[in-house]
Amino acid sequence: MIVLAMRPNQRVSSIPLSQTLALDARAKAMIAEGRDIINLSVGEPDFDSPAVVREAAKSLIDSGGVRYTPAGGTPSLRTAIAEHLTRSRGTAFSPAQITVCHSAKHALSGALLTLTEPGDEVLLLLPAWVSYFEMVRFAAGTPVAVAPRADLGPDFDTLRRAITPRTRGIMLNSPCNPSGYVFTPGEITALCDLARESDLWILSDEIYSRLVYDGAPYASPVEVSDDARERTVLVDGASKAFAMTGYRMGYLAASEEGASAVARLHSQLAGSPNAVGQHAFEAALADEPPEVAAMAHEFALRRTRLVADLCALGLQTPTPGGAFYVFSDVRPWTDERGSDGFCEDLLEAEGVAAVPGSAFGVEGRVRFSYAASAEALRAAVERLGRFLARRGRAQHFQDSAPT
Repeated sequence: MIVLAMRPNQRVSSIPLSQTLALDARAKAMIAEGRDIINLSVGEPDFDSPAVVREAAKSLIDSGGVRYTPAGGTPSLRTAIAEHLTRSRGTAFSPAQITVCHSAKHALSGALLTLTEPGDEVLLLLPAWVSYFEMVRFAAGTPVAVAPRADLGPDFDTLRRAITPRTRGIMLNSPCNPSGYVFTPGEITALCDLARESDLWILSDEIYSRLVYDGAPYASPVEVSDDARERTVLVDGASKAFAMTGYRMGYLAASEEGASAVARLHSQLAGSPNAVGQHAFEAALADEPPEVAAMAHEFALRRTRLVADLCALGLQTPTPGGAFYVFSDVRPWTDERGSDGFCEDLLEAEGVAAVPGSAFGVEGRVRFSYAASAEALRAAVERLGRFLARRGRAQHFQDSAPT
């Protein structure tokens, strides 16, 4: 019997499952069925969390002191985060400006629900993480996609043209998921200038900020000026840099008014963050564990090898400056189904899971994660080479290289 009163409402019914999580789930289901699958679709470090993190989690559990905490996080963790940001971003933060969340995704959605009025336009710099689009829509806003330059960096001329009287904010992600592009200090300053001129807020997703390679500087809007800092909500967390994905720990830093507003919202929607995760994250922030630098070094090595291997196959693949993804141009091997069809066929034919660029708003590219062992990456490249050889270049690309 169908109970009509139990139908999901229109807002929820319109939300698709996250494509990256759906692909990861499909790959894992195929593995459970006995298929030989190399999963390069997931954005999860393949390292254990640092020893100090595991020890802190166990110690709190063993103490029996796992209880509710304040909705905005424990005072000691908020203090640790404020001190961490003051050191890493070069500008002072206080605990009152910090709200601890169940993840960076939770922080992003909370910020959007707090900042966005119905009909507000929010600019998304492509390529953009899959969940940004739906987060903005769920907050009753309108996501406006802004195409990038050919090198996947920000196109400020296009960005300026996208601003309308209804524009209220910009979502920034540097290093970028899926491209790994790292905004230069000059680009961050230009973005802040544009936000000031048009009176826009900036929601800066900095979850990959610790994973920047080749000694390149990391720039955050909060470092640019007092004005930029006041109009920025900075989001970060434990999952990527500390390999703490299952602990579900994120946070946002904003004005005291903004941080407390999100904490009030979360007090009604989610209650307090995970007590064990908070205790473990605080231990990680006290003194960066040596495993963090070792993991970043290994990611940098994998990145270099994978880019070289993909380019050798003929896939134009920009060298990412950060995160743990490459964003390869597969247009010469696509059919009318585009990158979606490419990834579907690659998974079925060779057992390699990857994410189509269409999920990030950029058709003709595919995201491969190098958060996998060197052995898995080598095997994936071999399978991909076989796949491309059998597939052949699309007719319209026979006589020309992709741009």
